[in-house]
Amino acid sequence: MLKYCSKCMMPETKPDLSFQNGVCNACVNYDNRKKINWEQRKVELKSILDRYRNNSYSNWDCIVPVSGGKDSTYQVVTLIELGMNPLCVTARTCDLSLIGRRNLDNIRNLGVDLIEVGPDSKTRSQLNRIGLLELGDISWPEHLGIFTIPIRIAVNFKISLIIWGENSQNEYGGPAGEEKNNILDRRWLEEFGGLIGMRISDLKNHPNLDKKNLIIYNYPSDKDIKEAKVTGLFLGHYIPWDGKYNAEIAKKNGFECFERIVEGSLVDYENLDNYQTGIHDYFKFLKFGFGRATDIACLAIRRNRLSREKAKELIVKYDGKFPTTYLNKPIQDILKPLKISLSEFIECCDKFTNKNLFL
Repeated sequence: MLKYCSKCMMPETKPDLSFQNGVCNACVNYDNRKKINWEQRKVELKSILDRYRNNSYSNWDCIVPVSGGKDSTYQVVTLIELGMNPLCVTARTCDLSLIGRRNLDNIRNLGVDLIEVGPDSKTRSQLNRIGLLELGDISWPEHLGIFTIPIRIAVNFKISLIIWGENSQNEYGGPAGEEKNNILDRRWLEEFGGLIGMRISDLKNHPNLDKKNLIIYNYPSDKDIKEAKVTGLFLGHYIPWDGKYNAEIAKKNGFECFERIVEGSLVDYENLDNYQTGIHDYFKFLKFGFGRATDIACLAIRRNRLSREKAKELIVKYDGKFPTTYLNKPIQDILKPLKISLSEFIECCDKFTNKNLFL
């Protein structure tokens, strides 16, 4: 029988989750935030930003990786309010949705420059196929590109500061000590960036891939990063992080929500940019027995927006449903570029299902 956190609904199957007297470390991390002097943290952030501000306007002050989602919209709004002139960088998602396109375009409407890097569709589909069939993660290339592409841009444009969002190890739980980390570097990417133990170097001898098409997925060399003095900070280390609040701020600044609760979720404002997300979250459920609805419910419990009893009810209702459609797009159309049939997909689902969780 699965063990669950006594405060939220996070199960013990979540990778790297630990418990203290029955309480998961994500809940412990959140409670510890109450002890933080956030005013002091914000002063510290402003001091850091002042060091990177380009007063001659010969270059941008920093890079903000953006998807067009509610969090990245909030990040841009916040940095503008703090007097920064960011260059926004988008690693285009695997299967960009219509609403995702509109929300990404809205970022530029905030008054910032934006570079959108779109990896070639043929290689991306090959990597999606490899990720799904070999790792059970259709989003593997996206998890890689959202970190490597902004850093490559930072090195090439000689912009030293990158501002990321939240540290997922703090927000969702992870290895002891990582919740206090305020820097995103190569080590963080390789350990916590969702690569499931496979690096791009592991694909160098793959028969269907050409190395020249993988440049964009390679992290810059340590030498190049050091010469460009690139550092990446988590904004959530300095400002209290709250996805629902971020969504409210984003909506006031042109962000568009979906027409209803997103499939497999509990809200209408999250994971709107990629049609493949429903498949990614479904495989998470098959592997670990929980999905995106559980994640969101637990965030709400910690903030006293949802009781544990009501959360359990909603999780049973929404989590783990077969992704027949996502954001109104049928699964067959999502799988077509990957050259995966529905029957092959179902076989893959069975392969990666942890059957001990569903006895």
